[in-house]
Amino acid sequence: MRLLALLVAGLLAAPALAQGLTGNIAIHDPSIAVPSDGFASFATGVEGASDGGQIRTKTSPDGVDWQETGALPGGMPAWVETELGFTPKNIWAPAVTEHNGTHYLYYSVSSFGKNDSAIGLMTNAALKAKTPTEGWTDQGLVLRSRAGDDFNAIDPFRIDSGTKAWLAFGSFWNGIKLIEIDPQTGMPLPDSEAQFIASRQGDAIDAPAILEHEGKFYLFVSFDACCGGIGSSYRIMVGRADAVTGPYLDKAGKPLLEGGGTELVSTTGRFVGPGGQEVFMRNGEPWLVFHFYNKDDGGTPNLYLAPIKWADGWPEIDPLQ
Repeated sequence: MRLLALLVAGLLAAPALAQGLTGNIAIHDPSIAVPSDGFASFATGVEGASDGGQIRTKTSPDGVDWQETGALPGGMPAWVETELGFTPKNIWAPAVTEHNGTHYLYYSVSSFGKNDSAIGLMTNAALKAKTPTEGWTDQGLVLRSRAGDDFNAIDPFRIDSGTKAWLAFGSFWNGIKLIEIDPQTGMPLPDSEAQFIASRQGDAIDAPAILEHEGKFYLFVSFDACCGGIGSSYRIMVGRADAVTGPYLDKAGKPLLEGGGTELVSTTGRFVGPGGQEVFMRNGEPWLVFHFYNKDDGGTPNLYLAPIKWADGWPEIDPLQ
């Protein structure tokens, strides 16, 4: 057992390389968990698939070589059609985080271009990277938006800070919102109200992710258009704040609530439309995960992992390669 533990520790401590991924890396809207036995990814489901468009998973022993492990079982959760009045073609943009040994997997259900949407939650008290489809219990509805609302309840991301937790979410409309949640249940607190933390006044902004680092909070978002293969214009932007609730400012001091944002990564060479990003911790250090559309492979969305580096208090990643 000691030898096995040492082997696993060695795999998880693989060199901090952003490039060189192997295996099955076709993915959209990736989210990464790092249990004790390796790495697991969760991603947007396949539209119209026989599995009901459920969240897709992959496993990796080292974060480099990835293999497909299929969709979560059960198809589209039963509550979704009742709540929305229609059955979405697939589940979007899952986001996995861990709190006190339990993994929380938030997900989005909607239809393209509309904000008649909902965020749901699954939990898993014993997630294994080798079998990431096993052990999930659906907890049902977390948040809802309807036609006429000024926000869209998709693209959830949870951040824990101290004894508290928040859920960031949103796409288009008036932008990104943040709401305090119960750290144990993962649901909004009874007296909590969502507030906007980033906006482009109706222009494209989505995929929020928040990282706490050395007393500051960093909000990562995607600007512009996803989901168009090599025609995508997605790019990853960032802002910084002294509190998780903001205000978030870019390097020039422009508020993200007023369309601000400092570009972190954008299209370069075969890497088209990088976005749908999240942050996760690997060996105690923050990493960025996102997809890009591979120009050399007909625009197939591919996985990219990169260690986050720092310069004058701002995140950077090495040039894509």
